[in-house]
Amino acid sequence: MAPRAYWKGHLKLSLVTIGVELYTAVSRSNQLQLHQIHEPSGKRIRYQKVAPGVGPVDTSEIVKGYEVDNDDYVLLSDEELDAVKLESRETIDLIQFVKQGEIDPRYFDKPYYVVPRDSEVAQEGFTVIREALRKSGKAGLGQLAVRGRDHICAIRPCGVGLLLETLRYPEEIRESDKIFREVEDRKPDKEMQSLAEELIERKSAPFDASIFKSKYAEALRDLIEEKRKKGKVSPTSDKELERDQENLVDLMAALKKSVERDKGGGKKTGSSKPRGRKKTQAAE
Repeated sequence: MAPRAYWKGHLKLSLVTIGVELYTAVSRSNQLQLHQIHEPSGKRIRYQKVAPGVGPVDTSEIVKGYEVDNDDYVLLSDEELDAVKLESRETIDLIQFVKQGEIDPRYFDKPYYVVPRDSEVAQEGFTVIREALRKSGKAGLGQLAVRGRDHICAIRPCGVGLLLETLRYPEEIRESDKIFREVEDRKPDKEMQSLAEELIERKSAPFDASIFKSKYAEALRDLIEEKRKKGKVSPTSDKELERDQENLVDLMAALKKSVERDKGGGKKTGSSKPRGRKKTQAAE
């Protein structure tokens, strides 16, 4: 089945307006989802909506509310909420352009693919905007209003298409100063920094997410499949449970050993089978 467009409208750059469609770039179909089950009956747990001191309540009696104090809420009806919802805009107006690497990663929220509508004019205009963004190394900023809410969005080239990423508003970002206040702003040892830089350089390679596999997901799938076939899980042998004992060494020695070990390589991370290795303070 062909994917359904998340949004249909227009992309506007000054006097140039083209028809486009958005498709979600993230798939959750391969994620393993576990449910709570009543073991004696094998039935899935369902939840009732209850109010303290009242018990189960009917859904028709439920409204939304904003907590202004401890257990003190401003109640809002569906009609009141609908009144402040924004109409879905049919146009994303690119009003500003920034360097693609200039946007703080903390602002990125959800990615969407942008494709042109099925017309010669849309295809041509789409190509012009895509290649202009690619050549300038810039991302276009605008706002997207859909499903009652508006979002900042950044648009940049992605292969033969465009990628739109919704961005968080500044008030949604937690300030880092309070989190980092205990971190000392000290100067590193020059030799240790040089070793760390050399190690980073040796392990540098073009980004390829496919080399990383979720060991947890693989183990969980194997566990589910084994239990589905056998009705039980085989016990893990003592040998499989063995782990290398912690061998604490100083940071300088750990860096030197890491650089020495990687001198002959330059292999991509994750390209070889995982091996047990001793933990060091450098990895903490």
